[in-house]
Amino acid sequence: MRLQEIHIGLDDIDSPKGGCTTHFASLLVEQLSRQSIKWIDYPRLIRLNPGIPFRTRGNGAVALQLLFDTSRISDLIEQIEQMVHNYVDETYPNTNPGAVIVTGEIPDSVQLLSQQALWRMIPIELAQRLVERYDIVHYKGGNGRGLIGALASVGNALEHDHTYEFIAYRSMDQSGFKRGVEPESVLEMVERMKDRVFSNIDPDEGRVLIEPHGPDPVIYGIRGEAATDVIEAAGLVRSKQDVDRWMVFRSNQATAEHLTHTMTIRDLRPYMACLVHGRVESRPRIMEGGHVFFELGNDDERIDCAAYEPTRGFREIVRGLRVGDEICVHANVKPRSRTHGLTLNIEGLEILNLGPDVLLVNPDCPHCLKRMKSAGSGKGFKCFRCGFKDRNAAKVEKRAERTIKEGLHLPPLSAQRHLTRPLARINRSNSGRPEHLVSKWHSH
Repeated sequence: MRLQEIHIGLDDIDSPKGGCTTHFASLLVEQLSRQSIKWIDYPRLIRLNPGIPFRTRGNGAVALQLLFDTSRISDLIEQIEQMVHNYVDETYPNTNPGAVIVTGEIPDSVQLLSQQALWRMIPIELAQRLVERYDIVHYKGGNGRGLIGALASVGNALEHDHTYEFIAYRSMDQSGFKRGVEPESVLEMVERMKDRVFSNIDPDEGRVLIEPHGPDPVIYGIRGEAATDVIEAAGLVRSKQDVDRWMVFRSNQATAEHLTHTMTIRDLRPYMACLVHGRVESRPRIMEGGHVFFELGNDDERIDCAAYEPTRGFREIVRGLRVGDEICVHANVKPRSRTHGLTLNIEGLEILNLGPDVLLVNPDCPHCLKRMKSAGSGKGFKCFRCGFKDRNAAKVEKRAERTIKEGLHLPPLSAQRHLTRPLARINRSNSGRPEHLVSKWHSH
């Protein structure tokens, strides 16, 4: 028996009715750990472009890296396929599971696909061509879309920055019941762990963020800077439902890895995740539903920008923008429709330079210093206190104090993307791969 390095990529092994790719990965890790193998890395949870319309929840794929007897690769892919059949709801039309096994070095083309999958739309045909070109052992279900995330996960080694997440799971037969995570225990955990964990509670609202609300098997997920940190933090959290299994993932969550490309408006394409610099060209306006829109311009091009109602207080920052402000928008590109053109959905906003907020107001009366009112069209202004009239008077400019400040502004934690780098992680990074794994990073 000869052990060689292999990479297993998994994606789209869930559905709105339940299941979760990370939970499936924990089951596979348990099965593999009973065999003659050696783990090289923690399971990697790779979040992909959050703007893709047919993404699964969180658009996350999982990669496993280990030493394995390569003479048994065909048995391994059959094992994975059988496990997928037993796990997924095959009656749901949009479940398109994918799994790949890559032996040895990851091809450059696969690494490139992984980079592009963070911020572009990747066609299924490209993933299928790569699988065929490099004779990659694989399994695909449905339309094969899961191959995209499976390839993208093995192609991302997380060498520049990464975080960790401890995910606790309930048994599948408990997925229809409330998780019962105790908020007090989460507050105590955050207070004790301090900046070793992040984005686990929204301080502005006091809202617990570690507990999802769908039918998936996740009870809670704790995000932090090191494997030991999230494992320690998990020991402080209490829930009514029992933890059936748990696993630690290394991830690109909270790294802003999807926002590394700066684009001009002219070069934007639907579903891109990117940075767009420009000048505010219209005063922000509130639309039906509480959404806030304004126009951004660069290189003689303009595009609408939108901050939606779920971002709550962040919209007040956006409303404080004025024509002439120089900004950088962190955004996903929403495609054209019958009701709107290409639009930037705002994920974050960096205000680079604030211009003056100039208002046109009625002139003051020179006698009693009260604000005059219009005397009618073409008739100038009149003071309704002392009766003074001036047919030649005109509105005057007045500078208002700016209510917002330069710098980076983000929506509340509860409205942030998985990939968004929160303020707590500004100027923080964990570079390189771990030299060794903690002795116990999964429950079985």
